[in-house]
Amino acid sequence: MKRPILIHPDPRLKKVCAPVPDLSDDLRMLADDMLETMYDAPGIGLAAPQVGVLERLIVLDCVKDEGATPRPLVMFNPEVVAASDDLNVYEEGCLSIPDQYADVTRPAEVTVRWIDRNGNEQQEDFAELWATCVQHEIDHLNGKLFIDHLKPLKRQMITRKMQKLKREQARA
Repeated sequence: MKRPILIHPDPRLKKVCAPVPDLSDDLRMLADDMLETMYDAPGIGLAAPQVGVLERLIVLDCVKDEGATPRPLVMFNPEVVAASDDLNVYEEGCLSIPDQYADVTRPAEVTVRWIDRNGNEQQEDFAELWATCVQHEIDHLNGKLFIDHLKPLKRQMITRKMQKLKREQARA
């Protein structure tokens, strides 16, 4: 089931999410809903707070090539356990900040540990777009948006555009 995506500014997007204490069928269903919502948007990542759930759950799939096999990942309680000194700059966007993009600098490679949908601990090294995406989504779990990496003026400009968008949507 597709879920509505919260649009910035929304106080829920600035909250630190609680760890998932135990996997339940409801949480697995939430993960499935989030994947459906993400693919429909379309996006390459989505964090639970973006659909109004303040728990540490993200989904991502950075396979974008036509005809390539999708690789949906569901991560409960993801954490970066190592990051490279090398940095990468990617133009980031966010489903909670539609049609706004900006260059963000992050570690080029990260090692992430998480619990999969079956309750098993996983650990994997990510690079390039995958590294950027997983860091972006984990930021959401800590109440941080990609615009928080920008200079104040640019951040304020984007926030004002989102406030205007929300006013227009409310009138529609």
